[in-house]
Amino acid sequence: MGRDELAEDFTESELRNRSSCQKLARLASAALLLVALVPACRDSRTLKQEPSAVAYAPHVPAPIRRHTPAEISVEIDSKIQDIALKPGILYRAWTFNGSVPGPFIRAREGDTLKIGITNSDASGMPHNVDFHAVLGPGGGSPVTTVTPGQRRIAQFKLLYPGLFVYHCAAPPVTDHIANGMYGLILVEPKGGLPPVDHEFYVLQSEFYTASATPAEGSKYVEYSHAAGLREDPEFIVFNGGFGSLMGDRALQSETGQTVRIFFGNAGPNKISSFHVIGEIFDRVYREGDLISPPARFVQTTLVPAGGSTTVEFQTLVPGSYTLVDHAIFRTEKGAVGILNVLGQPRPDIYKGSGEGQAE
Repeated sequence: MGRDELAEDFTESELRNRSSCQKLARLASAALLLVALVPACRDSRTLKQEPSAVAYAPHVPAPIRRHTPAEISVEIDSKIQDIALKPGILYRAWTFNGSVPGPFIRAREGDTLKIGITNSDASGMPHNVDFHAVLGPGGGSPVTTVTPGQRRIAQFKLLYPGLFVYHCAAPPVTDHIANGMYGLILVEPKGGLPPVDHEFYVLQSEFYTASATPAEGSKYVEYSHAAGLREDPEFIVFNGGFGSLMGDRALQSETGQTVRIFFGNAGPNKISSFHVIGEIFDRVYREGDLISPPARFVQTTLVPAGGSTTVEFQTLVPGSYTLVDHAIFRTEKGAVGILNVLGQPRPDIYKGSGEGQAE
């Protein structure tokens, strides 16, 4: 083969290779473009819409069974509502949906929380919601602020799992929290939470009043901003009032079951030392964290103002178990509740002798 023929053959081969490489390059570019577009296409799809996944203390919405994100719609109305801080002692609370604490909201990591917020407060005050679960200015408060008669809608992507506090942050935020505007939102991890037999919603908070009892001729105690500044509450309660978890409103379980308590502390000032007398927490997910390995076999756990914890334990021995803030004098201010456990005695675990007999 001559030099000219060799050069011609090489040129044709080179051209074929170049053509193949160009085709491969085009295919690779298209593949890369497709990969880049998939998330955008996914985000642009309409999310499945679900009704409000809410419940009121001490109840909790059912666990989420789906495995894909959805749009969760929740309605919140700000209004004044009489509550009983103690039998015979009323208080004009500032509330979300007429309840202290506000509704427990349950969502999943990756969900979009669609909030419709209204204001029925006849006093004329503006209100809003600061969600500790929301990433963005004010936890959403700037875009949820409403005056009486207004309605606003806001949407927030829930990027992080955990148990979070929410509260009103309209100025002065101190007064809005101290008067009852708070609740919990649970953002389940994508894989969900391990199943348990019972889940309960318990939230501790303080009420700052001018006195511990109503003035003569009145059933109401009045809010005191000055007492709040002194951090000197007359009432420290679970779920909005003394006795909210006692009597026919006590929590219920049976022996051999597992209990999960979603516990929050709205403050606005005091740290809670949450303890269940006669129980040991098998698992404690501290400060709202549901991802890290839990602490094991904990007697008492600290919950800061504006924070939360999730505790789990087994109810093995029947009887009554007392929920307390173990800053123990606070039980006399209302931080006390009961869990009644039904079932057969367990003398292998708990047994006494000579009951009722003098020695």
